[in-house]
Amino acid sequence: MIQLLVLGDARMAQALVDYLATLGIPCELTQSELGVSVWLADELRLAQAQQEVKRFLAEPNHPRYMEASWQSGRADARIDYSKGMTDPVTDFLHQAGPLTLVVIIACLAIYALDAIGLPIFDELAFHPTLAQFTDWQAWRYVTPAFIHFSVLHLVFNLLWWWYLGGQIEQRLGSGKLFILLLVGAALPNIAEFFVSGPRFGGLSGVVYALLGYSWMRARLQPACGLTMPPALMGFMLIWLVLGFFDMLGTPTANMAHLIGLLVGLLQGWLDRHHRPT
Repeated sequence: MIQLLVLGDARMAQALVDYLATLGIPCELTQSELGVSVWLADELRLAQAQQEVKRFLAEPNHPRYMEASWQSGRADARIDYSKGMTDPVTDFLHQAGPLTLVVIIACLAIYALDAIGLPIFDELAFHPTLAQFTDWQAWRYVTPAFIHFSVLHLVFNLLWWWYLGGQIEQRLGSGKLFILLLVGAALPNIAEFFVSGPRFGGLSGVVYALLGYSWMRARLQPACGLTMPPALMGFMLIWLVLGFFDMLGTPTANMAHLIGLLVGLLQGWLDRHHRPT
């Protein structure tokens, strides 16, 4: 299934689903702490469903939606969250595709292995010197993204990865997310090496690549299904600027963040004419 949108009003979500059903577009509802999610059951109807969602968001109080609920016999019914609604774990999995989950598990496992004293950092860190850039250990261009140095660092990055990566994987596929992961890790890691040396790590360069990509695609091609609330984009840009002025109280890979953002923006611009599959 593909998530179409999340609404805070359960009654409006039910009315939208009822209306989509009259058009032959089957959808389901799930509840989470963020609100009520509308999921498309038939991926072949994605383009039509996205157009109807845009129409709904433009005029959510139009009588057509409540009339659809009346026709279905549920105009006065409350959504029964004890039935048909997923638990938090299932809702978490709905948002995350297989690659999203694999990266989360890898980061957690690497952090745990490092915490018990295994020399995992030495095996995954960036190339120690320029002379080793051309050796066979090519994974070192990417693997620093999976290394984290504190619980806060880990949780912050994984939440953003789950939110942004899951959205991209659900709507555009695992292949697109995999490309963004590789490029969004390698190029920012190379840039960070030239600024601060090889002792760095974290998924935040990739996160900024996903952020830039989601924002650019959402602006240039709304039909792709990606969303990036301006408030979230603004928060991450402020975070980026504060890092360059050493105002976060902790060392940050500022160059990796900046290059990651630029990588995502460029890739989003290049993909602006691609049709969602």
